[in-house]
Amino acid sequence: MAITKSAKKAHRASLNKKVFNLRRKRALNDSTKEVKKLIAEGKGKDAAASLSAAYKAIDKAAKRGVIKKNTAARKKSRLAKALAK
Repeated sequence: MAITKSAKKAHRASLNKKVFNLRRKRALNDSTKEVKKLIAEGKGKDAAASLSAAYKAIDKAAKRGVIKKNTAARKKSRLAKALAK
């Protein structure tokens, strides 16, 4: 357990950041799954429409450090490749 005042404050900050990071990661996973589901069902137009939302979620997660930059690029590339098939 944190002893010093600054350590306690840092712990509180990390708990707050955890909430935002989990929310960001959940949005990322949900939007990605949505696109994959639409691709599997053969709904290309709907998948293309939701692809931009997935890109936005991926970019925001990378910007905030939830995932790394190359991971974001890989995810976006694989979604686009799956949609192009």
